[in-house]
Amino acid sequence: MKRPIILHPDPRLKKPCAPVDDLSDALRTLADDMLETMYDAPGIGLAAPQVGVLSRLIVLDCVKAEDAPPRPLVMFNPEVLQASEELRTYEEGCLSIPDQFADVRRPAQVRVGWIDRDGTPREEDFDGLWAVCVQHEIDHLNGRLFIDYLGPMKRQMITRKMQKLKREQARA
Repeated sequence: MKRPIILHPDPRLKKPCAPVDDLSDALRTLADDMLETMYDAPGIGLAAPQVGVLSRLIVLDCVKAEDAPPRPLVMFNPEVLQASEELRTYEEGCLSIPDQFADVRRPAQVRVGWIDRDGTPREEDFDGLWAVCVQHEIDHLNGRLFIDYLGPMKRQMITRKMQKLKREQARA
């Protein structure tokens, strides 16, 4: 089931999320709903607070090639275990901040640990777009948005645009 995506500014997007203690059927359903919502948006990642759930859960799929099979990942309690000293700059966007993009510098490679939907602990190294996406989504779980990496003027400008968009949507 598709879920509505919360738009910035919203206090739920700035709150740190609670760890997932027990993988319930409800949480697995939430993960499935989040994947459906992400693909429909369309996006490459989505964090639980973006659909109003303050739990440490993210989904992502950074496969871009038309002929490549999708690779949906569901991560409960994801954390960066190692990050490279090398940094890369990518233009980032966010489903909670539609049509706004900015360059963000992050570690070029990261090793991430998480629990999969079956309760199995996993670890994997990510680089390129996958590294950017997983770090962006983990930031959401810590109450951080990509615009928090920007200077105050640019951040305020984007926030004002989002407030205007929300007012227009409320009138529609």
